[in-house]
Amino acid sequence: MRSNRQDIEAEIYRIFREQFEIEDPGPDEDLREVHGFDSIDAIELLMEIEKLFQVEMDQETKKDALSYIRTINGICDYIEQVLPDAGAHVSRVANS
Repeated sequence: MRSNRQDIEAEIYRIFREQFEIEDPGPDEDLREVHGFDSIDAIELLMEIEKLFQVEMDQETKKDALSYIRTINGICDYIEQVLPDAGAHVSRVANS
């Protein structure tokens, strides 16, 4: 059985494949340096996260998120920190 963290990671990897055409970046690979992931991409990612978790982040939360959007692990850490029920939500969506 997968943990909530694994469910979150799986969804983040799916977003990277489908939205950014980045196939399986390493969990600690610097997305900006290795894949050219820029601030526009980060904003698009935040919009995808909002859709996935059915939340709306305020501007301050989004601004804080930008410092975490460097690696897959950083993104997942941020989601777990800001949206503590995120893993449970992803599990429900995946099982429906």
